[in-house]
Amino acid sequence: MSNKIQHFAAKLAQAEATRVGIDPITSTNPDITVNEAYHIQLENIKKKVKEGRKIVGKKIGLTSVAVQKLLGVNEPDYGHLLDTMVIENGGNISCETMIQPKVEGEIAFILKHDLKGPNVTVLDVLQATDYVVPALEIVDSRIQDWKIKLQDTVADNASSGFYVLGGKPTKITDINLELMGMALYQNGEVVNTGVGAAALGNPALCVAWLANRLADYDIPLKAGEVILSGALSGMVVAKPGDTFTARFAHLGQVSVNFK
Repeated sequence: MSNKIQHFAAKLAQAEATRVGIDPITSTNPDITVNEAYHIQLENIKKKVKEGRKIVGKKIGLTSVAVQKLLGVNEPDYGHLLDTMVIENGGNISCETMIQPKVEGEIAFILKHDLKGPNVTVLDVLQATDYVVPALEIVDSRIQDWKIKLQDTVADNASSGFYVLGGKPTKITDINLELMGMALYQNGEVVNTGVGAAALGNPALCVAWLANRLADYDIPLKAGEVILSGALSGMVVAKPGDTFTARFAHLGQVSVNFK
């Protein structure tokens, strides 16, 4: 492992522990590659697993074409979900545990079979999925002021923070993922809306992309894992006193309170 990977992994870990953001990695190392950034992410995940945390799933980011254009990239990214990131539906989360939280509404896939790329298709994803539920992802960045490029967010575990699962477990055969509508409420007011097709045209396609991308690092998606398939609308800044609720057609709703 290179000194560069160890150095930036340690800086991001310190930022998470102290709740003080760091300068973008790309500002001091503009030549850092996406592959190096994923190894920085994996270095910190391995350390957390050694400390006793468990990997419970994965998250997919940058599924919006508009966001990809903003960052100058042409593919999503991914991060790892740990058991310490789970917030119960309707539960509370302290803003003091994060640096600069934002909220997104997503569809979560719960797998009943392993998926390992390459060559995973949407049909493979549908057959491997036990059910889907509505989810809120609370993203956070250890990069100061969210001044991120692709390599920055990848190294920072795809800007992962916490997540909430809600609603009712629903079989994929009972819904239309592409046409699935969502409304995100902040303190009872609609702040944005979205539809399943906003995530690469189909959230299941996002999961297939993830399985195939992870093959580069010999990492499978495992039965029982939670897969957050990507935001259906823009991120909304969260502050103490906020309550966020996402309501999905046919899936129900999910909410979280910020303290």
